[in-house]
Amino acid sequence: MTTPVLLTFDLDAEQLWSARDPDSENKPVWLSQGTYGPNVGLPRVLGLLSRYDIPVTFFIPGKVIENHPRAIESILEAGHEIEHHSHTHKWSDELGAAGELEEFERGYDAIVRATGRKPRGWRSPAGELTAHSIGYMERFGLDFSSNLFDSDSAHLLADRGRITDIVELPFAWVLDDAPFFLYSNRLPGRTMSAPSAVAESWMREWDGISTEAGTHYMLAMHPQVIGRHSRLWALEQTINHIVESGNAEFLRCSAYADRVRPGLLEERNNAS
Repeated sequence: MTTPVLLTFDLDAEQLWSARDPDSENKPVWLSQGTYGPNVGLPRVLGLLSRYDIPVTFFIPGKVIENHPRAIESILEAGHEIEHHSHTHKWSDELGAAGELEEFERGYDAIVRATGRKPRGWRSPAGELTAHSIGYMERFGLDFSSNLFDSDSAHLLADRGRITDIVELPFAWVLDDAPFFLYSNRLPGRTMSAPSAVAESWMREWDGISTEAGTHYMLAMHPQVIGRHSRLWALEQTINHIVESGNAEFLRCSAYADRVRPGLLEERNNAS
């Protein structure tokens, strides 16, 4: 039995720090944490992926695409896909319907301009959906989502009792680098974990998920976080562990969504 492995990276850059802070332009140190992502962390991440020949998915806000064109070029040149992650990384549940629609439109257009292709997938900033989010995904023709924490398996996204055609690819905080590593002296209560402990956690999750049929293993990471040498070591340890198991297949999110969609649609239609 082969288990799909989906490595995903949210290239939020400065938007991670500025989206909810109107005074951020006057805080260069605060913003510099995000600048590290496209300038330093991303090249290291791309180098690691190249050594292992792993295709991945990047979720990127439109404003980051506009502000860091060379970083976007390097991702595309490496053969990875870029998907929708809003425009400014403002939290969807704080925007209202019109504000969320504007984020969808501007982020979508930025991806089309930079890549020449329409985005297919969407990950919400800060991992939250609103009553309008799924309708906007359908309106813009997006056919997969990676937002929920409800399963280790792909399923069709439900909108208030209606089962849509959108494939949901769930992930989990335990397979995200931010809870372990994201730190700032302005974020109360934050601590940093030892990379060895994170690698152990991620490897043990793989050991369990890979024994269950119909599951996938998804890591959600951020170049400004995972791109530090010690954290990249944790990722490489995890990759080596997965590769050595002999039962992994590394895929982009869109490829896996395409694979599972026919069966999920058939299951839905037979149940109706």
